[in-house]
Amino acid sequence: MDIRVRKLNGKTCIVTGGAGNLGHAAARLFLDHGARVLLVDRDADALARVASDLPPDRVATMRADVADAGQTRAYVDAALKRFGKIDVLFSNAGNFGVVAPIADYPDETFDSVMAVHVRGAYLATKHTVPHMNDGGAIVITSSVAGVRGDAGVYAYITAKHAQVGLMRCLAKELAPRRIRVNTIHPGPIDNGFQLAVEQGLGTALGVDGTAFFNDMIPLGRHGAAEEIARSVLYLASDDSSFTTGTTLMVDGGMSV
Repeated sequence: MDIRVRKLNGKTCIVTGGAGNLGHAAARLFLDHGARVLLVDRDADALARVASDLPPDRVATMRADVADAGQTRAYVDAALKRFGKIDVLFSNAGNFGVVAPIADYPDETFDSVMAVHVRGAYLATKHTVPHMNDGGAIVITSSVAGVRGDAGVYAYITAKHAQVGLMRCLAKELAPRRIRVNTIHPGPIDNGFQLAVEQGLGTALGVDGTAFFNDMIPLGRHGAAEEIARSVLYLASDDSSFTTGTTLMVDGGMSV
C-alpha cells in the first residue's frame, strides 16, 4: 500500500480477541496502514496461526485472560517493551454464554460473560490509558445487542450495554487529551462465533438461527469481518478526529 494513504503509519495498536475473525481482520488492516500490532488472546495456538501470515517485524502476540488484572498489565507491558507508547486500543475480546429463561440462567455463565466483556474492557483501558499517546483512540467492540433486548440473552446483552456506559465515561475523561473513545456495534458476522450464537438461539427457539437473523437485517445478509474492520479503522484513525462518545452501528440496518 502507498505510504501516502496509510492511516496508522508508525502507530502502535493493541488488539484483544486477536485470534478471532474480527480481531484478525482488524489487525491485518491496521498493518496494511502502517501500524505495529500486539495481538492478545486466550488461545495461544490460534494466536500463532493468525500471526503466521502477518509481518513478524511489526507483529507481536501475547496469551492473556483479559479479565485478569495481572495478565492485562503484562500484555500492556509487552506492547511497551516491543513497540513503545501505545496509540490505539481495540478492545475486542468476547464470549457469548447461553440462551435461557431468566429463572434457569446459570450464574456462572453470566459472571463469565460479564468478566470478559465488561471487566476485560475496563482493565484494558485502565492499564493502557496511562501509556497512551495524546490524540490516540480506543475502540470497544459492543454489538447490535448493545442497543436492543432479546429474551434469554441475559449475559451477552447486559454486557454489551455495559460497555457503552464504560465508553461514555472514558470519552468524557479522556477528551482533554484528545483521546477518542467509541463503541462499534456489529450485527451478525459470518464467522464461527456467530454460528455458535445462532445454533444456540435456533435450538432455544426451534428455528433456523441464521435465517432468523437474516430476516431481521434490512440488507438481508450477515456482514463480513473485513467490512466491520474498515469501520474499526475509521474509529482508530484520524479520519474520526471529531468523533468520540459515539455508538457506531455496523449492522446492515438491524437496529433500525
